[in-house]
Amino acid sequence: MTSPANEQVVHELVELLSLERLEDNLFRGQSRDIGTKYVFGGQVLGQALSAAQATMQAPRGAHSLHAYFLRAGDIAAPIVYQIDRTRDGGSFSVRRVTAIQHGEVIFFMAASFQQTEDAAEHQLSMPEVPKPEDIDPAPALPEHVMATLPTKVQRWLSRKGPFELRHVYPRDELNPPKRPPYQQFWFRLTERVGDAPELHRALLAYASDFHLLGTATFPHGVSYYQPNVQMASLDHALWFHRPFRADEWLLYSMDSPTVQSSRGLARGQIFDRAGHLVASTAQEGLIRVVKDAAAASHVPAKD
Repeated sequence: MTSPANEQVVHELVELLSLERLEDNLFRGQSRDIGTKYVFGGQVLGQALSAAQATMQAPRGAHSLHAYFLRAGDIAAPIVYQIDRTRDGGSFSVRRVTAIQHGEVIFFMAASFQQTEDAAEHQLSMPEVPKPEDIDPAPALPEHVMATLPTKVQRWLSRKGPFELRHVYPRDELNPPKRPPYQQFWFRLTERVGDAPELHRALLAYASDFHLLGTATFPHGVSYYQPNVQMASLDHALWFHRPFRADEWLLYSMDSPTVQSSRGLARGQIFDRAGHLVASTAQEGLIRVVKDAAAASHVPAKD
């Protein structure tokens, strides 16, 4: 249902993904403090894809991106995105994106684009799960529980975000039980936006970072919200398969095949309500449980 609050947060996200063009291949993006310790990885993914898409002259849509997170992003500073127009071929184009903050590279990505072609198709079936309208929204945390959490976590959990999520099998992230490394949830933008496929791809890139790495923590009974846990994305891959809208319900189905050496691997498939597989994801991230909770608040080392 349309509301001024929903309209505001969705407008802010669309603006966040609409970068300022400084030169032909140079863009600047701002950041939003949404309660995470550092810049949300999905924001950088979405902005990097927006920058790459802005350099495309032929009508070609992104079909894949592969990214590495090198340093934590500073929420208080803008991010500059530099584009290398690596190749424009007969059917495909490739762009490399480097994200720079405080004079250092914090992220880089390669993205490939293709003109639409008609050909044979197949896909795996969507999991059988309840429909989103049959799942109750997550209840708000009681005030006395919220008051015990760090300020950043309080802001994240109490924030009205631009996406609505309905978890098929909810987990208590503050007191996480041990369970198999699988999860599914429905998500959609809370307000309708324009029809541009480029915008919906950037929005999906943003949302593709939701809870993906967290799936790898399920068998270990830990979560990002615990003060002695360090978690950070190391890389992220995203493939776009079929047209979709980010403002209509999509099912995110995830699993984690392995955790080792303080690294967890998670995979995801994204389906529309009709069961079409519209995108696939994969991410490896750092997961450390440390003895000193204060040390966990520092940027996880990636060297």
